[in-house]
Amino acid sequence: MKKEIVIKSSHNDDMRTDIYIPSLPKENLPLIIFLHGFKGFKDWGGFPYLLEKISEKGFISVAFNFSYNGIEDDLMSFTRLDKFAENTFSRELDDLNDVINYFEKNSHEYNADFSKLTLLGHSRGGGIAILKAAEDSRVRRLITLAAVSEFNRYSEERKMEWKKRGYLEVLNTRTRQKMRMNYTLLEDLEKNSERLNILKSVSKIKIPFLILQGKEDLAVDYSEAEAIYNASDKTLTNLIMIEHTGHTFGIVHPFAGTNPYFEKIIDMIINFSK
Repeated sequence: MKKEIVIKSSHNDDMRTDIYIPSLPKENLPLIIFLHGFKGFKDWGGFPYLLEKISEKGFISVAFNFSYNGIEDDLMSFTRLDKFAENTFSRELDDLNDVINYFEKNSHEYNADFSKLTLLGHSRGGGIAILKAAEDSRVRRLITLAAVSEFNRYSEERKMEWKKRGYLEVLNTRTRQKMRMNYTLLEDLEKNSERLNILKSVSKIKIPFLILQGKEDLAVDYSEAEAIYNASDKTLTNLIMIEHTGHTFGIVHPFAGTNPYFEKIIDMIINFSK
């Protein structure tokens, strides 16, 4: 069963949120919150399928759209590129905190055991999940899928261009939209460099941590997963490289069905989160 709600952020923005609930009511169900990545959204490709499969195994699974990800009422289209342009890493951390606060307050409504909170993040969402797990003791387990190891991914020349123009444009190869990122994103990264340092945050994590990475990832090289693992507490962290698959583990948008690699990912997420 899926319940659709809107969570109001601390910046007074709406965050569209899906809550997947097992069909057989039980008490004290573990809670998993999923974080999409850059140019992503909660309804992309196989994400709903992933969360449905998790809930079938006795979890409350949650997906939400970051408030400035550019998606609003049309859940499949980037209709608010003005908001996308103004998004920052710190805003996404605030959004995640607001979602966690909501479930801390309302977990009883869903028979969720808030003390069993897992964060599950894909790509940039994996980086955000790492930062949050390092600073928030309410997070009890962490899983990343093709997570980035740093947010500062821009050359000095690119930064100079960014500052001069006031924005950078990236092409969404699926929609053919040119998507602006305003200079405020880079300012946030520079102003909050300590808090937004992913590898430094990894070194602070003292909870079970599962890193899942496709070996053929063309968007986030597998060396980034290795860097995350090398910075982690090896007694609590497991890195699993999956051969012959890439950034989205063979899943496309619109969703065209699952595959053995994606099913393997789902099984590992479920087994780790029990």
